Amino acid sequence: MEQTQTLPPHDTPADAVTASDAVITSTPRQRVRLWDLPLRIFHWSLVTAVSVAIATGLAGGEWMPLHGQAGLVIVGLLSFRIVWGLWGSTYARFRTFVPSPSTLWAYLQGRWQGAGHNPLGALSVLALIGVLAAQVATGLVGNDEIAFTGPLASQVDEALSLKLTGLHHQLVNVLYVLLGLHIVAILVHVHIKKDPLIRQMVTGWKEVPASVPQPRAAGPVAFIVALGVALGAVYGGSGLWIDGVAPPSTASAGASGDTAEAVSPSASQPAIPSW
Repeated sequence: MEQTQTLPPHDTPADAVTASDAVITSTPRQRVRLWDLPLRIFHWSLVTAVSVAIATGLAGGEWMPLHGQAGLVIVGLLSFRIVWGLWGSTYARFRTFVPSPSTLWAYLQGRWQGAGHNPLGALSVLALIGVLAAQVATGLVGNDEIAFTGPLASQVDEALSLKLTGLHHQLVNVLYVLLGLHIVAILVHVHIKKDPLIRQMVTGWKEVPASVPQPRAAGPVAFIVALGVALGAVYGGSGLWIDGVAPPSTASAGASGDTAEAVSPSASQPAIPSW
């Protein structure tokens, strides 16, 4: 059950209240648990997993196994978020925050009112989910021919694997742009609009007009289904179900007789993110 707190108008002496102040202070407000616990855990887990994936992808070499594991965590998190976006709590559902063209136009004109993600924020969330999904999909079947082979690379043609690996390397630049815009938007909200987004994503609480419908919590069945789908996606992406295929690891050079230099990048060759 979501909790709410109704906030009374500020206590102000009657002779100190102007007409405009009376309108503002007479508007009832309420604090609601806008972001539920599963959504908050998802958010910060994704921040951690993406950070690890980027850092290890840039480092390359012996860090690539951890890079692949971070990618599998992202697979599970995105799968959970998609299910939670269909059957989760009110403001976690896609149908609640995905904007229509008229809603987006109203926001650009300053006429939008609501709780949860604003229309531009909603588009940012959708873009991040889409790019991350493409990144992990191409990483699972990728092969950089140096230090990493995706756990599902054996399930596609080698030429296609190499092509998708190239796409993977290009998409990481798009991801950097989206993450940069996301951070800038947060800074604008926190320091200019005085909207404590980071605190809200930690505690879940947000102050909204009393006219905003109170959020409805998701039932335990929705959480169990979302968790089951996430675990199933991680297992499927790990390649453990493929006979004779080991988990993601650095490429072995022994079978081809290559030297150890083929296992990890040389000092002069930059590591390529491959998740």
